Amino acid sequence: MNGAVDFTGWSGLLLGLAAVFAGIGALRKPGIWRTMIEEVESSPTAQFVCGMLELLVGTIVYLANPWLPGDILSCALKALGGLMMAEALVILAFCDIYTQIWLKNLGAMHRGWAGFTVLVGAALTIAGGLHLAGMPI
Repeated sequence: MNGAVDFTGWSGLLLGLAAVFAGIGALRKPGIWRTMIEEVESSPTAQFVCGMLELLVGTIVYLANPWLPGDILSCALKALGGLMMAEALVILAFCDIYTQIWLKNLGAMHRGWAGFTVLVGAALTIAGGLHLAGMPI
């Protein structure tokens, strides 16, 4: 029995499922993401906690996924982890400015962002599941 853990498969599957269900929640309750962003914007504690949690998750995803040009999922997750770390640092330093950008976008395109999140999540879930099944993309 092989004791190696497929970090790429698991991180793709779990991040994908989280995105799918977050998108479904946003479609079920329009305006919920806007409310969350407004709450984060108004609370320095929430800004710090959100920034640190995203930094932690982004770092784990980045470090767990090697850059293997033949493995598209691994490369995509490595890039995603790097973007998450960068966004976390922006949240920690410039949350007041950054949240305004998202509040403007979410007003008119709430369903579009939620639907996009579901689609990206479904793609990550499928790719992660295939990776775990030994069929990397």
